[in-house]
Order: sequence, then C-alpha cells, then structure tokens
Amino acid sequence: MHAIAELGFQYCTPVQAEILPKALKGLDATGRAQTGTGKTAAFLISILAHILRNPPEEQRKAGTPRALILAPTRELVIQIEKDSKDLSRYCRGVRTLGIYGGMDYNKQRRELEQGTVDIIVATPGRLLDFKSKGGLMLSKVEIMVIDEADRMLDMGFIPDVRRIIESTPPKTRRHTMLFSATLTPDVVRLASKWTKDAFTVEIDPGQVAVDSVDQKVYIVTAEEKFKVLYNMVVKQNLERVMVFCNRRDDSQHLAERFAAMGIVTGLLSGDVSQDRRIKTLEAFRGGKIRVMVATDVAARGLHIEDVSHVMNYNMPLSPDDYVHRIGRTGRAGATGISVSFADEMDAQQIPAIEEYMGRSLSCIYPDETLLGEPVAVQDKPAPLFIEKAPQHGGNRRGGPRRPGPRRGRPGPQLGSGGPGDRKAPPEKPPDGGAQSG
Repeated sequence: MHAIAELGFQYCTPVQAEILPKALKGLDATGRAQTGTGKTAAFLISILAHILRNPPEEQRKAGTPRALILAPTRELVIQIEKDSKDLSRYCRGVRTLGIYGGMDYNKQRRELEQGTVDIIVATPGRLLDFKSKGGLMLSKVEIMVIDEADRMLDMGFIPDVRRIIESTPPKTRRHTMLFSATLTPDVVRLASKWTKDAFTVEIDPGQVAVDSVDQKVYIVTAEEKFKVLYNMVVKQNLERVMVFCNRRDDSQHLAERFAAMGIVTGLLSGDVSQDRRIKTLEAFRGGKIRVMVATDVAARGLHIEDVSHVMNYNMPLSPDDYVHRIGRTGRAGATGISVSFADEMDAQQIPAIEEYMGRSLSCIYPDETLLGEPVAVQDKPAPLFIEKAPQHGGNRRGGPRRPGPRRGRPGPQLGSGGPGDRKAPPEKPPDGGAQSG
C-alpha cells in the first residue's frame, strides 16, 4: 500500500476492479483489455499479496521462484520487472529478476545464483536456456502469468511455453492468469488447458484503442513529412515525443536528421544493442531525450509517463501495430495525441485501420505554418543517443520472416523474446538463447 500510494495510484482502473477481488482470492483469470488500462499492476499486486500472506514453509534454493511471468518480448519483460520492483519497494525480502536475451548471460546467471528469487519475469527462450542448464527449477511455482498470449502465438512461442508450463506444478496446485489482446478460439483453447475454472474479464471488448488518445492523420507528400513533423515539435514546444518508422534504416536516417537540426534524439530499433536500448529508454524517461525515433520494437510493453504525442512517420503495415503505437500515449488516465502522416503510399493503410478500429480517422491537411522550411534550434548538432548501425546485406527490415501466418492483434499493456537460431517477424525480435543472446 505504501508503494501504491507513492506511485500515485488513487483508484482502480476498470480492469483492475474486475481482476483484483477474485485474483486476490486465488482464482484463475483469463483477461482481455486494451493497452494502457492497468492490467500489469493488477497481476503484480495479486502476486505480491500472495507472497506476503503466505510465507514459504521451508528454505528455498536459489533459482526456485514462487511466481513466474512469461512475456513475448525483452522490452515487455524489462517493463514488468521495473513495475514489480516499484510495487515491492517496501516488501522486505521480496526479490524480482528479469531474464531475457540480448544481455550478458553470465551476469544474469550470477544474479540468479546470488540468493532466492521470488518473482521471475522472462522471455521463453532465455528461461528454457537457464532451465536446461539447471539454473532454474520451476517445481515450486505457485503463481503463473502468461502475458500477451496472442503475441506468443504469433511469434511461435507456444511450444516453448508448453514445455515451461509442464515443468511447473499441475494447474490444480497453481494459480494461473492468462492475458491476451483478443480472446480468439486459439487463445481460449490454451486458457482452458492451462487454467482451472477461470473467470473471464473483458473490458470494452469492442474497443481496441483507448478514448484518451486524440487521433489525427495529416495528408502530406513524402517531401513534406519531415517539415511538418519537425515544425510540430519545435513550434508547439513538444518535450517528449515518440516517432515510429517501419524500417530500421528509415529510423536511423530520421534520428540523424533531427539531431542535425539541434533536437536531442534517441533511437530504438533492432540495430541497437539491448544494453544501449535500456540506457536510451532511461534517458527518455528522465527527460534527457526530446524525440525518440523507433521501430515497432518499442510499440509494445513500454510505459513512459508524459509522452504527449506519438507520431507515425510511416503508417504501420498492420492495424494492430497502429493501435499499439498510439497506445504509448494517453495511458493510465492521461490524455495524448497521435499524428500519422499519410503520403501517396501510406494512405493505402488507412481503410484497414479504420475497419479494425470500427471508427473513421480524421484526415486533414496540415496548416501552412507547418509546411515552412525547418529552422535548426541551435547552431551545432545535438547529442544523438544512438550507436552506429551495423552493415547489413539484403533486407533492411531485419531478414527473412518466420514461416507461417502472422496474425496481428492488439495487446493489453501496462496501466499506469525461442532459443537457438529462431527468427522473428521484422523489428519484433523474440528472445534469443545463450548463444544468440
């Protein structure tokens, strides 16, 4: 309660009000809610309450967590780990550890061996890696959370998740919560196998994007995009903006253009190392970065307060990516603005997005004041929070796709990636194993 008050939470969001009373009693849950509604805090509070109310009967060995949270991407794992540590700040002895690829394997192994860990937040690939080497034992797991189950399906993680679940106690002796963007037949089938007598929570099932985001589309030419975007940032004095591109090379080029004009800029893409991504995100959270240029690696799982605007420099290729991008603003009761730029090519994506959301987008022409030539805000280039991108051959979108269909769906996010050589869809890399990490 001390941490909840300190974080500024005063009232339950609708999804928290639905989940918490029953989850705190130990009932299994299957939940669906749009991004930014507070679902993560709901399951974390349930886990922490259970741990505090039920002290372990015997001394546990290192690597035997009481709660296990699975998430499909590194960024989401990092976010959940941070939220868990924030909420458990005054819970003496409760320890949370994130396990994911892209970071030093031996460092994570040492942290796992240093003492008992109560809550493990992990991507499936890296978790199986530790388990296969004997560093993790899941036979004592009391609570299991599967976050973004539909995304797990999309990324081909379900076989890995099944192996992990089979290593935990049976569902009759385990409290399980499963969350998904949409309760499709596939997800419902998984939930019935992995949960027992679960209650279902659906918050505004017909609404895929929150009402707290004012959505606009500017009709522009390809040459006008940067002018309008830059002039919006400067003339409207925007201080914390996320700009999404579809390709890594486009995001790199755009970030460099902003920095050359004197705007302190960060970059998040598949070309940026995990360590650099974490440092860049912290700088953005701390107000040191004004514009964050990103690909869809940053579209899910990130909760950054006071992001006033989300800009789609390129219209995303799937409607659910649009929903997740704009969900980085207008979170946890705040309001936000999304602006998308529709040039000759991008405009083709609008009908599919409108059909998916069940609403029309406001398409307007930019004001003449936004079409003027950009004027640098200072004489010398500003710092650029990026590292030099490696040279690639061929597909700059990230290499070949994983075989099989890719079903796009929006996923619930915070309110407030398989082992080996597996490849993920472009710009949404799953966790790697020890070698690939």
